[in-house]
Amino acid sequence: MLEKRMLIVPADTVDKIDENRGDMSQAEFIDFLIDSHFQKEKPSDGRYVSREQFQAFEQGMKDLFRSFLDFFLSFGLEIDQTSPTAEFEEFNNKLQGLEEKLEPEKGERRAKIKWK
Repeated sequence: MLEKRMLIVPADTVDKIDENRGDMSQAEFIDFLIDSHFQKEKPSDGRYVSREQFQAFEQGMKDLFRSFLDFFLSFGLEIDQTSPTAEFEEFNNKLQGLEEKLEPEKGERRAKIKWK
């Protein structure tokens, strides 16, 4: 059987623990905080990712977006070299209609992607 002891902490600290612990008990939450603070390499149970894993994911997503952009640019250049068919013209007109519909109204903000 585990030995239990009492820890006396200020009431505002207990309130902070209760606000942030979610489904964990107070003891589990404090144990989690201590483990995450003092251990550099903690074996992951799959619920959390490390900073390095997140940065690798972020870089992978950027590379994926760049490859999509490269594909569509090269596909567009290839289509421009051939003579457009009626089907392509119809598709292009539909896209232009969608673009006009989706034009931002005044006061709306747009996000722009800057590639390095």
